[in-house]
Amino acid sequence: MSIGSLADLEALIRIGRIVGRVLRELEERVRAGVTTGELDRIAARALARLGARPTPKQTYGFPGAVCISLNEEAVHGVPGKRAIRPGDLVKIDLTADLDGFVADAARTVAVPPAAPETLRLAACARAAFEEGLRNAVAGRRARDIGRAVEAEVRRQGFSVLRELCGHGVGRAIHELPQIPNFDDPGSSSLLEAGLVITVEPIIAAGRGASVQGPDGWAISTADGSLSAHHEETLVITDGEPVILTHA
Repeated sequence: MSIGSLADLEALIRIGRIVGRVLRELEERVRAGVTTGELDRIAARALARLGARPTPKQTYGFPGAVCISLNEEAVHGVPGKRAIRPGDLVKIDLTADLDGFVADAARTVAVPPAAPETLRLAACARAAFEEGLRNAVAGRRARDIGRAVEAEVRRQGFSVLRELCGHGVGRAIHELPQIPNFDDPGSSSLLEAGLVITVEPIIAAGRGASVQGPDGWAISTADGSLSAHHEETLVITDGEPVILTHA
């Protein structure tokens, strides 16, 4: 969506802060022995307490309040009985709505004692996000973000999962334009001030190909390599973008 009024911006700020706050609480609860279902229940209670709803559950019938993906799972992991183990790489992806406005963000948590390569992959996802953010400016194009993301990921020796990307957001989970994580010639949409998007590098330690899991939800790396994910919802401006999902 494109912000049309101050009221729109204020509403997006409210839901953005809620998403950031709940994600921070979940990050603090990630530890060995906790099940992904327990984290999901924490997310559901927190959203209800703050008056927000888990949007994927409402829109797509996703069987949880939050997507929790472990290790080779990149996105859309279904929470359940699986217990987190020492050394796991946990991706928490939360999309929520309030008063008709949606925000979306994700974090990657490495559970101690994590291997150096695991920590480096998680840090790379965040660094690639920061590089993409430098190009999230009015007058640039969506592919400029992707070019910057992939350049950083490749520089560090990893790969982007090209089938997965950022997107417009605000009134629905997935809106146009798509925001690729590579220099996609088909993603030539102009970024205009007021546009609300997600920037979300989704990266792998291996080849960068992905595969749909048997549950119809989780998407994993095809070669079983570790994956990391960092995402924020932001507003394009003529200068530095406004990140809505910081806690």
